Amino acid sequence: MGKKFKLISMMLLAVLIIAACGKGEKDVSSGSSKEKLQIMTTFYPMYEFTKNIAGDKANVKILIPSSQEPHGWEPTPKDIANVQASDLFIFNSIYMESFVDTIKAAVDNKETVFVEASSDITLKEGITDEHDLESEEEEHDHENKEEDHDHDSEEAEDEHSHEKDPHVWLSPALAIKEVETITASLIEADPDNKESYQQNSEAYIAQLSALDQEYQDALSKVEKKEMITQHAAFGYLASEYGLTQVPISGLSPEEEPNAQRLAELKDFAKEHDISVIYFEETASKKVADTLASEIGAKTEVLSTLEVLSKVDEDNGLDYIKVMERNLEKIVQAQQ
Repeated sequence: MGKKFKLISMMLLAVLIIAACGKGEKDVSSGSSKEKLQIMTTFYPMYEFTKNIAGDKANVKILIPSSQEPHGWEPTPKDIANVQASDLFIFNSIYMESFVDTIKAAVDNKETVFVEASSDITLKEGITDEHDLESEEEEHDHENKEEDHDHDSEEAEDEHSHEKDPHVWLSPALAIKEVETITASLIEADPDNKESYQQNSEAYIAQLSALDQEYQDALSKVEKKEMITQHAAFGYLASEYGLTQVPISGLSPEEEPNAQRLAELKDFAKEHDISVIYFEETASKKVADTLASEIGAKTEVLSTLEVLSKVDEDNGLDYIKVMERNLEKIVQAQQ
């Protein structure tokens, strides 16, 4: 509590300096004095989705540097002031960006609108190291397609506790829902550009729908349905396309499994003839390597898209292209 109070106090001075000059870029391309919509997004998928919807009608920025992993990231007073200088603040979920409450408490105006992109999606219960492997095998209920997201009750019960899995953007089908929510927020904030936002959104959703179809077609044909991952980031992707995710650790890549969990995973991998252990580019692969060596498997990078690496960015990759690369790797490993 003391740390949070100190952070909020420190940002007050920064707000006075930064916020006054944060809004105000004119739309000179059209000769209008109307200010462009100023949008701050949290991390890469939120930035990529919003940028594709906004086009040239709004200024879209990213809060968390692309080189930094969002889990455990904390904002500086300058970050908070930059949010306050924005018309919209778009984030994925309070269960991903746990710092949102800190920012919300510190922002002292009523103009910045907070937009939770996953608000229309039913979030799954998070998987912990103690989660039973048998129950993981039985999770094929596709609940994300059928239930409405009761965010208020989740907030009251869980108090932003990371018990829900926030990694919805890794399912192209659910990414479409996030794009729809973000689109609605832009139109509400800037109705003069409604037609442009709708056209951009429809074009991008068409691309995401094609990606979704690629996943459906390819993963319906793979022989092996079980996949072992470094941490529990691919639950939505797995359940949407008929796979079973078995994570080494829980929702955070920093979590480390105990000896019993590793022993269970070793037996599980042998039973299901698993030849690949997936890990993320931003996490240490030590545990994945240990398990792989014990079962004679190899390791393979599967991007969570929480960051876009400098190499990928320089090579012109984006959300859709990285997701297509993920699909290729999954298909090769699950044959």
